[in-house]
Amino acid sequence: MKIGFCAKLEQAERLKAIGYDYIEPPLLNFELADKASLDAAKLAVSRSSLPALVFSSFFPRDMRIVGPEVDEAFVKSYLARVAELCESAGSEVAVMGSAWSRNVPDGFDRQRAADQLLQAYDWAADAFMGSGTVVAIEPQNRKEANIILTLEDAVGFARQVDRPELKVMVDFYHVDEEREPLEHLTTYAEWIAHVQLADTNRQHPGTGSYDFDTFFGHLKKNGYGGHISVEVMHELSTDEMQHSYSFLRGFWPQGPDGSNAPH
Repeated sequence: MKIGFCAKLEQAERLKAIGYDYIEPPLLNFELADKASLDAAKLAVSRSSLPALVFSSFFPRDMRIVGPEVDEAFVKSYLARVAELCESAGSEVAVMGSAWSRNVPDGFDRQRAADQLLQAYDWAADAFMGSGTVVAIEPQNRKEANIILTLEDAVGFARQVDRPELKVMVDFYHVDEEREPLEHLTTYAEWIAHVQLADTNRQHPGTGSYDFDTFFGHLKKNGYGGHISVEVMHELSTDEMQHSYSFLRGFWPQGPDGSNAPH
């Protein structure tokens, strides 16, 4: 099990010194508006002291895949650039949450919105075909999103698209906010490509009351083969980063040869 941290590339050296295996940078920070920005992103990622095995914060904040103003050509060209960056980085997962891009506008037909999402996910599958990277739909809680709130919802969309390039991911924070049964980690185990973690009040793992024993128990029982990333929305000190790393390694210790294996 590799443990990563959601952060800008500038944090890579500090995270590596703590022991983290990879960094999960936000795609929206690279902009990826054209070839020049793509080339700059490739160079920055190639110079990182930690591999970017996962990317998140998929879409720029002004991009829409649902609603009356979806620009198909613009979305498709952006998807192509993201896929090229991910392939260049050797990443395994690109997390597609970005609630701002998929939220259904007030008064907009929800069935049309669902159809637009299915279309966008199909475009993503086209773009990522052969890249070696899986696109993972992220459920987000109702304080941030108004569609795809649960793992069950995300799997429903992935099943309809039915493409090998499209899976789902799980964020313990959103699961807890939506009171989604942890048993869904077993029910939908075959669809889960990535996991993000926080703790009570979206603090760093190991500081609250989330039931990590049960959460990780489901992942281990079902042979989860992806990675786990710490994701909090505020700056952490080095000690806090170290605390979460040590806490998570308690569940997923490294073997004597340095390999990662479940406890």
